[in-house]
Amino acid sequence: MADVAIPRAKPQMSEASAWTQLKYNRNWLGFWFMVPAMAFLIFFLAYPLGLGIWLSFTDTRIGRVGQFVATENYEWLWDDSIFWLSVFNTLLYTFVASAFKFAIGLYLALLLNEHMPFKAMLRAMVLIPFIVPTVLSALAFWWIFDSQFSIISWSLKQLGLISQNINFLGDTTWARICVIFANVWRGVPFVAITLLAGLQTVSPSLYEAATLDGATRWQNFRYITYPLLTPIIAVVMTFSVLFTFTDFQLIWAMTRGGPVNATHLMATLSYQRAIIAGQLGEGAAISSAMIPFLLAAIMVSWFGLQRRKWQQGESND
Repeated sequence: MADVAIPRAKPQMSEASAWTQLKYNRNWLGFWFMVPAMAFLIFFLAYPLGLGIWLSFTDTRIGRVGQFVATENYEWLWDDSIFWLSVFNTLLYTFVASAFKFAIGLYLALLLNEHMPFKAMLRAMVLIPFIVPTVLSALAFWWIFDSQFSIISWSLKQLGLISQNINFLGDTTWARICVIFANVWRGVPFVAITLLAGLQTVSPSLYEAATLDGATRWQNFRYITYPLLTPIIAVVMTFSVLFTFTDFQLIWAMTRGGPVNATHLMATLSYQRAIIAGQLGEGAAISSAMIPFLLAAIMVSWFGLQRRKWQQGESND
């Protein structure tokens, strides 16, 4: 019986080298595009953050290499009344300013979304406070609230409402009100324009259908505008809170934290202790103490967005 020839399997193509896969694999393509941004963030954000946390555990001073002192800086801050005053000022400043920026910004966004003459010009004018450099805005408000040359005091005196100038930046209560007012003036355009962009994505047919069903303007806002705008509100207010909480330029240019530390925020106190006083370790500890507050603000927004299941096409039961 003749032997039956068994066909041999065709030799398989050699697998591509690992380097070739890294270059041409689509799963790695996104990674290669992210590398420059990752390097930028690591060099300019992650490294300074890590260095600041490390300095907070040392007694480093300007011109002198410090030694590791564990939590000594934090223990010192725990008993520092000025530090706790700056924490109170920061929370008050952030909460009040963010609330006013949201309320005014939402109102302006709804107003600018309506049909009105010169709408494009009005939208451009709303952006002016945001595009003006922070220091210039602070100097302008410093002149507006000056104890001797304030235009507000001069106007009130001309109207006979007051007999002497108001010491806006020399009184603790007035100083807090003034810096909050300046921050709101600068921050409202960011909130308004961002929310306006979100309003542009809402389909007019939803309002038309609701109006045919007899819905009022408030019901349109409550059941259409607000739910569809919630994700954008969460994001924009998260950024607003972060920007306000870490504000430095506006406060330092207007009041330097005075009077009597009444407007000192954690950022300005950190700068004063680290740069002005030369206590880098203590200043880094104050900066590091801001991290839990910032993480809390981010997590509140993140969990709030996660609960909105309808964004992913699911029911929000």
